[in-house]
Amino acid sequence: MKQFVLLLTLLPLLTRAQSYFPPKGEWAHRPAAALGLDTAQLRKAIRLAVDNESKAPRDQHLAQAESFGREPFDEPVGPLKDRGEATGLIIYKGYIVAEWGDPARVDITNSVTKSFLSTVIGLAVDQGLIRNVLDTVAPYIPPIELFKPGSNDDNLIYPFSGAHNRTLTWDVMLRQTSDWEGTLWDKPDWADRPTGKPEEWTTRKRNAPGAVYKYNDVRVNASALAATSVWRQPLPQILKKFIMDPIGASSTWRWNGYRNSSIVLDGQPVQSVSGGGHWGGGMFINAYDMARFGLLTLHRGNWAGNQLISEQWVRQALTPTPAQPTYGYMNWFLNTDHKLLPSAPATAFVHIGNGTNMIYVDPEHDLVAVVRWIENSAMDGMVKQLLNAVK
Repeated sequence: MKQFVLLLTLLPLLTRAQSYFPPKGEWAHRPAAALGLDTAQLRKAIRLAVDNESKAPRDQHLAQAESFGREPFDEPVGPLKDRGEATGLIIYKGYIVAEWGDPARVDITNSVTKSFLSTVIGLAVDQGLIRNVLDTVAPYIPPIELFKPGSNDDNLIYPFSGAHNRTLTWDVMLRQTSDWEGTLWDKPDWADRPTGKPEEWTTRKRNAPGAVYKYNDVRVNASALAATSVWRQPLPQILKKFIMDPIGASSTWRWNGYRNSSIVLDGQPVQSVSGGGHWGGGMFINAYDMARFGLLTLHRGNWAGNQLISEQWVRQALTPTPAQPTYGYMNWFLNTDHKLLPSAPATAFVHIGNGTNMIYVDPEHDLVAVVRWIENSAMDGMVKQLLNAVK
C-alpha cells in the first residue's frame, strides 16, 4: 500500500518530467498528424482565425479611437504602434504543431498585460512581501512622490487614502471589484468605460468592496503602482528575473507605462507600468513569448520542474469572482458554466486582451493556442474547430 501511495504522489511529477518545455532560443516543431491531430481540421481552425481577422484598423491610433474615442480623457499617453496581420501558434503537448502570420513580430497585446501584472503580485505574495491577499493595500503603500523635475509643487500622492480606498484589499483589486476612486496619471476612474448619465459620473454612490465587478484600467494601474511600491523595483525587471528569463522568453518584449507615470523610488526615477493598452503602453510582445507564458500557466506555474509561481497562486487566480464568475484574477478569464467559450471544457481559461489577443489554455487537452487579432465573436468558433482537430 505504501508503494501505491508513493506512486500516486509521484505521478504529477513524472508527468511534468515527461512534458516538453522549449529551451531559450528554440522551440521544437512536430507534425500535427504525428501527435494524433487531424491535420485537415487544424487547417480549418487556422483558416477560421485568418478569415476572421479583427475589423478594427491596424493603425492602433485609429483602433484606440474606435474603441475608446467616446470616453472623456480618451487621449493616449503611452506608446502605440501599427499592428501586424492575423497571427497565431498552436502548442500541443508542448510542441509547436501549427503557426501562421508573423509570430516573431512584437505587437501590443493590450489587456493580456494584466495577467503579467497579477503574476508579479502573486510573486510578491509567494515571497512574503505581501502577507495575504486579504490584507488591505493601504498599509503597504507610503506617500508616493511623482517624478516631476523642476517642479516646486507638492508632488506626493496617496492612492489608497480616503474612507473607501483604505478598505480595499489586494484580492478585490485583483478581481476588479474594488470600486477604487480617484485620478491616476491624469485619468479619473469614472472616465474609463463610463455608463449612465454623464451628470452622475462623478457623484454616484460607491459600491462596497467585492460587491460589483467593473473592468477599469485606472484601477488596474493603481494595482501596478501599489505592486511597484511593494517590490521597490520596476515591475518589468521583476517579471524578467522571475518569469520571462526562466521560461526562455526572447529579449524583445517590453512592458511600458505612460509618459506621465514616473515616480521617485529610492532616489531614482522609475516608471510605473500600465496594466493594458487602453491609453497606449502595456506589454509589447511576440506570439512565441505569449505562448511560453501560456505553457507556464498550463502547467500551473511549473516550468521544467521549477515552480516559478506557486500552485496556490494559480488556484487562486482560477477561482471565480463572486460578482463575475467568468473572471478570476486579472486577466484570467474562466470558462465557468461554459459561458465564455461554450465549445471548450469548463476547465479551460484564457488570457484576453483587446484586439482580440488571446492565449487559450486547455489543461484537459494539453493545449495552448495564441490567437492574435481575431474578431471577439469568432473566438468560440475557432476553439471549437481546434478541438475538432484534437478529438
